[in-house]
Amino acid sequence: MNKEIAASELVLNPDGSVYHLHLRPEHIARDIIIVGDQDRVKEVSKHFDRIEFQTSKREFVTHTGYIGNKRLTVLSTGIGTDNIDIVFNELDALVNIDLNTRIPKEDLQSLNIIRVGTSGALQKDIPIDSILLSSYGLGLDGLMNFYKHTPNETEIELLKQINEKVSLPIEPSLTSGSSELINLFKDNNLQQGITLTSTGFYGPQGRVLRLQPQVDRFIDDLAELNFDGLRITNLEMETSAIYGLGRLLGHHCLSVNAILANRQSLTFSKDSHAIVEEAIQLTLSKLTATV
Repeated sequence: MNKEIAASELVLNPDGSVYHLHLRPEHIARDIIIVGDQDRVKEVSKHFDRIEFQTSKREFVTHTGYIGNKRLTVLSTGIGTDNIDIVFNELDALVNIDLNTRIPKEDLQSLNIIRVGTSGALQKDIPIDSILLSSYGLGLDGLMNFYKHTPNETEIELLKQINEKVSLPIEPSLTSGSSELINLFKDNNLQQGITLTSTGFYGPQGRVLRLQPQVDRFIDDLAELNFDGLRITNLEMETSAIYGLGRLLGHHCLSVNAILANRQSLTFSKDSHAIVEEAIQLTLSKLTATV
């Protein structure tokens, strides 16, 4: 028998909504697109035929609506795995905890959660203004160290090779994305790779302005690794937490990356809006095809 969760652990607003997202269970669909930038929410929902609900609190903006008969939610997370920790625990609470009794449900539900975000490529052959799917999320952020989790055999072997070949400033985590969601995009022949998730934008991603890094070249060293054709292809700030928490909570997750920068060629997209819009439309087309 599941026990009641204390008020200090599951914090609710006076209207019964979850604390940070300000959502109640009826406010979200089972298919959810998450974006980092709150202004990008309307860039997704502009494609909806109608919006039935919208709210915002802090950096968390939510629109839920329909394309045809398909109900969809788009939600902004803000930047970083700390925000992903909030978003995923509260989304899961909405579907898998009775918020009136504060007791976890016996019959658990799975959400489909797709991140549509921006990213930087680590190899010259990955062009800017392209779309890349994350096969795995490699976390240098530390979040998953606070949760009991067990990598599968493939992940354990990949982590072993990474730790043997590269000096890292933190113990990494590694989790694969949802094969079901990756298969939705299989007809588009998109590149796939291991996505590196950093805990910051500057030093943790190997950028040097005025501060010197603790470990030299670790980003370059990671980019040079090759596991029978599988490479660490790009870096951003959320995917490892999305994949790690998604697996533990039983949700299906995928990260769709619009490549804006190439760290080897030192180039940046001249029209970032266009490739992000392409990634949004591609994701919506795949989700609405599953009605």
